[in-house]
Amino acid sequence: MEVNRLKLSAISFLLIAAIGFGQQKVPFQNGIPVAPQGLAGHKLPNLPITYDTAEGQKIRVAAVTRSLEYPFCLAFLPDGSMLVTERAGRLRIIRNGVLDPKPVAGTPASFWSGDSGLPGAVHGYMDVALHPRFAENGFIYLVYNKAVDEKKHVVSLARGHWDGHGLTDVRDIYTLDQAGTSRMAFARDGTIFMATTGMDPQDPNTLGGKILRLNDDGTIPKDNPFVGQPGHKPEVYALGIRSSLGLAMHPGTGEMWENENGPNGGDEINILKPGKNYGWPLVSYGRSYPGPWQVSPPGHGGFEPPVVIWVPAIAVSGMAFYTGDKLPKWKGDVFVGSLRTGEIPGTGHLERILFNEKMEELRRESLLTDFRQRIRDVRQGPDGLLYLLTDEKEGAVLRIEPAQ
Repeated sequence: MEVNRLKLSAISFLLIAAIGFGQQKVPFQNGIPVAPQGLAGHKLPNLPITYDTAEGQKIRVAAVTRSLEYPFCLAFLPDGSMLVTERAGRLRIIRNGVLDPKPVAGTPASFWSGDSGLPGAVHGYMDVALHPRFAENGFIYLVYNKAVDEKKHVVSLARGHWDGHGLTDVRDIYTLDQAGTSRMAFARDGTIFMATTGMDPQDPNTLGGKILRLNDDGTIPKDNPFVGQPGHKPEVYALGIRSSLGLAMHPGTGEMWENENGPNGGDEINILKPGKNYGWPLVSYGRSYPGPWQVSPPGHGGFEPPVVIWVPAIAVSGMAFYTGDKLPKWKGDVFVGSLRTGEIPGTGHLERILFNEKMEELRRESLLTDFRQRIRDVRQGPDGLLYLLTDEKEGAVLRIEPAQ
């Protein structure tokens, strides 16, 4: 085996010596290749646009609004109005298709920095979600980075009461000891799943790189898998997570599905199970940013395997199960937002994945690639249509509907 590796290395050296270098050596910044900008910076085209799709279902893509700044998450109120977070720390509302020019009142102050999509960027506001019994209690939840002082900021989960116009009685119900990016979603039993990024994903006594499970008041469920175990944080539900930007509950089984970004390749969709380890950074299907495999050979041996992988990476973000009747060819499919493909800006899109009845992948389709937009979130609306957020300076809410 070692002899074969040496022969391959020698052949590679001779080939490079013969043909020379093009861009085999690229500039790095903070250990990450500096991304090329040849496809970046495209604005949305004039909408609506009609498309053919792989399943023979013609769709129409329209813009609900194009006046948002780096929107992150979308949630629907019972009357069909949309709440949208902007990463700069604003909660916006769209009523009857019209964006209110003023942000929603009563929301907490947040910390944010850097441009979305660049290394080191910090998001102010991230996920927003309604309590499953919102009609009874009016609770809205918000995940955000809050400033502790001039030097420190941390991820916090806040809960407030919706009074029809803004939030009241807002308070933090759970706060991490670190900053980062976080997604949240309610499970069928009313508990909250919360994804975290950060260091030590294999250490069960830290909160970085984990899936947390909380009660709706921020306390820790007594049936969490590590409750009572020394050296384990009781709020941890699963570990070995790299950078999760999508959580969605399977509408049939009630299982929580999670997507996460690999390094250079190795994006995944996982089905979360209590106490399981999903392997990062010990296993991966991706490469490290300089080029070598994260682990060799690549794979997931000995850890909970993913149900979907991407090589190259598509920078997964946002995820939804489609259960509506308006787009019948897509019923039961999973939709995932893509921020960029193969480490190249300007290549974001919407990904559709078809599964069989056992939730095994059959095929996938890339949609809206010509828009060249970062798709940050995807949600099914109460009208049975799909809604997307573009993570851009001139961000938009897009609607996918059947073409007439």
